[in-house]
Amino acid sequence: MRQYLLGFLLAMCASSVFAEAGVTDKTIVIGQNISLDQGKNSYGVAALHGIKMYFDKANAEGGINGRKLVLRTLDDENKATNAAVNARQLIADGVFILFGSIEGGPSTAVAEVATEAKVPFFGPMAGAPTLRRPYQPYVFPVRAEHRDEFRGLLNWGKTTGMKTVGFLRADTSVGATHLENVSLIASELGMKVVLDLPFKGDVSDTQIAAWVKAIGDSKPDMMLNHGSSGVYQRLVAQARSGNLLTTFMGVNSGSTQIAAKLGPLARGMVFAQVVPNPRDQRQPIVREFLEMARKTKSTGDSSYGELEGYLTAKALVVALRVSGTALTREGFIRTLETSRFDLGGYPVRWKSGDHEGSRFVDLSIVGKSGQFID
Repeated sequence: MRQYLLGFLLAMCASSVFAEAGVTDKTIVIGQNISLDQGKNSYGVAALHGIKMYFDKANAEGGINGRKLVLRTLDDENKATNAAVNARQLIADGVFILFGSIEGGPSTAVAEVATEAKVPFFGPMAGAPTLRRPYQPYVFPVRAEHRDEFRGLLNWGKTTGMKTVGFLRADTSVGATHLENVSLIASELGMKVVLDLPFKGDVSDTQIAAWVKAIGDSKPDMMLNHGSSGVYQRLVAQARSGNLLTTFMGVNSGSTQIAAKLGPLARGMVFAQVVPNPRDQRQPIVREFLEMARKTKSTGDSSYGELEGYLTAKALVVALRVSGTALTREGFIRTLETSRFDLGGYPVRWKSGDHEGSRFVDLSIVGKSGQFID
């Protein structure tokens, strides 16, 4: 009897030693904070749809080494303060990792909470430099950062004969970093930033009109943006009515919303994208994505946002499966930092001291109807 009790107690001690938050014999609980804005953020809604599509696929195939994925999602309504509260709540509730935020401000807030709590934060779908530099040991982006997107856009401008650049940006430290990166890349390419338009908070119609005049006076060949997609949308609309010849470009963030809301006024806009064209079936990941959408009779929009969600979820599932059955946060980080994954023609890798993920950038052009051209 004593031997039985001793064995039982040793087994209990061993299980308590190796137990990890969010992991049971049957489930792995993933905590997600995302900007859905009560359904009004179309990119967030699309990304979440893609995430759920892949998680459902993974669970139907047996899950993660026999464990089912359980996704707990909280909406931050695109507010950094809400994102921090949500992240703390998810950690308190015992999730294994944090996962899949969008937008730079909320994602940075989640990263700060994750770092403080020493909980991995995987797959923030945001290009903010603060998620990458200085080195963030608990943050693992999949997608490229905005610096890579700016380089892609400026390279395209260079090859089409453009020489001067205007930049609309948030008047913040992050906005200043973006300006520095754009100026540096432009200089490397023999181009020059001739107009800097910083803004804070609400922007009046009078301010927009002043910017349109400034663009007309300085005549940049191309305009870039980072910051509120709503502000950029208003600027482009007024600039179009003034028949300015500047080519308007932008990063992935907000591209879908800008194109949809401007409609025909968005014609000719060029956007950087951090996943392949979701209709380009030459790409293995796209073929897989579209086949899953067909099989599941998906009600999604097969958009860039939905594909980014699907791809980010796939990256997580692949990494979790490689991490083995004795799943711990420390072991998961070790797996990420010592592995390289091909998600279907979309390679990603992280290593100690550099959690860059992917540097993939493609460009999309808006057609006359306000839709991206295939």
